[in-house]
Amino acid sequence: MKDTSWARALEVTADGHGLVGHGGGILLRQVADRLGLTAALDGALTVKGTFPQLSRGMILVSTAIAIALGATAMADIAVLGQLAPVLGDTPSDSTVRRVLDLAADPVLARIAQARARIRKHAWALIAATESGFPWIAVAGKTLAGWIVLDMDATLVTAHSDKENARPTWKMGYGFHPLAAWCINTRECLDMLLRPGNAGSNTFEDHKEVLAAALKQVPAPYRRRILVRIDGAGASHKLIEHLLTLTTKRKTLLFTCGWTILGTDEEAIAALPEDAWQPGLLQDGGLEDDKDAAEITHLMSRAGDWPDGLRFIARRVKPSRRHKKNMTAFEKKTGWKYSITCTNIPHTGMEDVPGSQHAQFIDVLQRDHATVETDGVRTAKAMGLRNLPSKTWQVNKGWVLAANTAADLTAWTRLLGLHDQEELRDATPDTLRYRLWSVPARLVRHARKRILKISPGWPWKEAFLTCWQRACALPAPS
Repeated sequence: MKDTSWARALEVTADGHGLVGHGGGILLRQVADRLGLTAALDGALTVKGTFPQLSRGMILVSTAIAIALGATAMADIAVLGQLAPVLGDTPSDSTVRRVLDLAADPVLARIAQARARIRKHAWALIAATESGFPWIAVAGKTLAGWIVLDMDATLVTAHSDKENARPTWKMGYGFHPLAAWCINTRECLDMLLRPGNAGSNTFEDHKEVLAAALKQVPAPYRRRILVRIDGAGASHKLIEHLLTLTTKRKTLLFTCGWTILGTDEEAIAALPEDAWQPGLLQDGGLEDDKDAAEITHLMSRAGDWPDGLRFIARRVKPSRRHKKNMTAFEKKTGWKYSITCTNIPHTGMEDVPGSQHAQFIDVLQRDHATVETDGVRTAKAMGLRNLPSKTWQVNKGWVLAANTAADLTAWTRLLGLHDQEELRDATPDTLRYRLWSVPARLVRHARKRILKISPGWPWKEAFLTCWQRACALPAPS
C-alpha cells in the first residue's frame, strides 16, 4: 500500500476567507486597463439607447482573461469569481453571451480599429524596453525592421451540431478558420471564422484576412512586411495580388509553397548537379542530404505568371512518410522535391545580408512551419480548441475574445517579462502554470488592499516585477 501518512488528520473545508485563485489574472487585467484596451473596446461595443450595468469592454476583456487562464466555455467565466475581491463584479455566462452576440460586421470593424489603435501604443512601449522590439532570426540572420506575417488555416472540431459547422477536408466536422499571425510578437492580427468545408486556397478569404492584418500593423512598422503562406494557401490570384501590395512607402515580400507539376519536374531534371547547394539550418549551419537551388530560368510555367517571381527548389532524401506519395520522377532520382515561389529580388531583403541566396529563401519559407507552434498551437491553447456556442455570431465573438487573449498575453510577456529568459517567450501553458495560476491571499492594512503570494512560489520575483511594470505603463495619448 502506498504511503498516505501525509493525509492523516487532514480535513478539507470550503470556508476559507480572503483567498484569491488564479492571481495572475490581475497582470492581464492591469495591462488591458493601463494600455487603454478595456476603454477602447467599451467604446466600440456601445449600443445606442442601452445602458448596461457592467462595461461591455470589461466583459470582453474578462472573457479574454478567462480564456488565457484556460476557459473553454462561456460558463468558465465563473473562475474569475476568484478574483472578484480584487477586480470587482464578475459577469455571468449569460452576460458574456450577450456581449459576444454583438459581433456583427459593423461592430467587429469598430473593434478592429480599437485594437489597432492600442496595438500601436503597445508596440511603441515594447520597442522602448531594454530588450527592444522582437525581430525574428532565420538561418542565423536577424530580420531587423521586418514584420513577418504567417497566414494559415486550421480545423476546429465541432462535437455537436452548430451553425455553419460542415464536414472538413480531413473527414472531420466543424470549422476551418483562416488567420494571419505576427510571428514577431505571436499576436493573431486577424482571424476569419469559416465553415468546415471552406477551401484552403480561397483567394477572397486570403485577401480579406491579409488586408485586415496589415491594418493591424502600426504604420511605423508597415514599411517592411514579409508574408509567408504554405502551398495549400497559394493560388494564382493571390500571388498576383501580393505583387501589387508594394508601394513607394511599403515593401511587401512573400514566400509561398508551389504545387509541382510535370513541367516543373522537367525544370528540376535540367538543373546541373553542381547547381545544388547544401540547405541551411535555422542556426545558419549546413544540412546533410538536403539541398537548395534556384530554377527560375528553367521554369517553362514562369511565362504564365507575372514578372518578378523567383522559384527555389529543395530536395531531401525521402523518409518513410514521403515514400508513400512520391512521383515516378522522384522515385527515379531518389529525392523528394518541393518548390518555393517568392518575389524576394536578387538584391535580397533590405538590411539582411545574404538574403538573396536560394539557400536563405529556402530556409526562410521552411521557418513558416513555426506558425504551427507559435500561431495555431497558441490559438488552440487559448480558446480555439472548441467553439462553445451553437450560434454563428456568438462563436465569431468567441474568436474575437480568443484573439484578444493572445494580444494581452503577448503584451504582458513583452512589456512585463521582457528580461525574464524563461518567460519572455513562454507558451500559454507555461505562463498559465507559472504565473496566471498563482494562489494569493487578500488582506487589508492601513486602508490598503494587499495581495500576498507565497514567498516560496518559484516565480514570485517575475510576478512582482511584471506587476510593477504593468502599473507603470502610460496611458495612450
